[in-house]
Amino acid sequence: MKIRVLGAAAGGGFPQWNCNHPNSRRARERDPAAQQRTQSSIAVSSDGDHWFLFNASPDLRHQIIANDILHPKRDLRHSPIQGAVLTNADVDHIAGLLHLRESHPLRIYGTRRVLEVLKGNPVFNVLNPKFVARTVMPLDEPIELTGPDDTPSGIVVVPFAVPGKVALWLEDAAMGPNFGTVEEDTVALEVRDTDGATKFFYVPGCASMPEALTERLRGAPMVLFDGTLWRDDEMIIANVGVKTGNRMGHMSLSGDDGTIAAFENLDVARKVFIHINTTNPVLLDDSPERAKANAAGWEVSYDGMEIAL
Repeated sequence: MKIRVLGAAAGGGFPQWNCNHPNSRRARERDPAAQQRTQSSIAVSSDGDHWFLFNASPDLRHQIIANDILHPKRDLRHSPIQGAVLTNADVDHIAGLLHLRESHPLRIYGTRRVLEVLKGNPVFNVLNPKFVARTVMPLDEPIELTGPDDTPSGIVVVPFAVPGKVALWLEDAAMGPNFGTVEEDTVALEVRDTDGATKFFYVPGCASMPEALTERLRGAPMVLFDGTLWRDDEMIIANVGVKTGNRMGHMSLSGDDGTIAAFENLDVARKVFIHINTTNPVLLDDSPERAKANAAGWEVSYDGMEIAL
């Protein structure tokens, strides 16, 4: 199985367009230790020719141009992209669908909740339903991804709920402290081959590590995991925001309750951070935080990163 990281950053990218945080300044100045990154998405293929997007970033058009695996290969209209699998309805994971509006055959996978969000927003009708099928992924049930012509992909995904939060633009304060969050708002994906062997887990958003999730990930060949913030109050102490990571539905990397500590004894063979906020010092190759993450066995993903399993 082949994976290409199309975008490694969280919403807004790195550097974020309106951010003058020291990290963003270094990236904007093309500091080689502060490599620019677009918004979070990966492409997955079992044969190297037919690819599925896992989330569709607002930067998708740029990502397609930057990755020749996604370029048209034949005829006047063609794309290796067979479809998109959505893990939530956050803007940084669904806005890229609007780049795929040229009446091209595709298949979109999502939980019933996420597909209802798309259905309820008429702008997504630019994805002509005559060409773009929408397929529900029931939680905890394996489903083999298929192309728009029903050709099997050799990629099986098992969506499962993880702690998270309803998308920011769907928050409803009247619904109480969880803003109307339901189980299907945030999912992760276990990705298998057709023989049933687990290849990797994709968890780009996660608010905590309950015991069930810990046991599910234990011994995994690889996990791509939420790397949004280094510390919970990172944006507040940097004076660039008013929300904690927890309020946004994300674990922090550091601390006794952080991701690095949570994975310490899980025997995951390969651990990779993805969906990394522009303020997170782990983005910087020369930061002490990067050194700590690397020492704990973590990699920090970057645009164009290739992984073969």
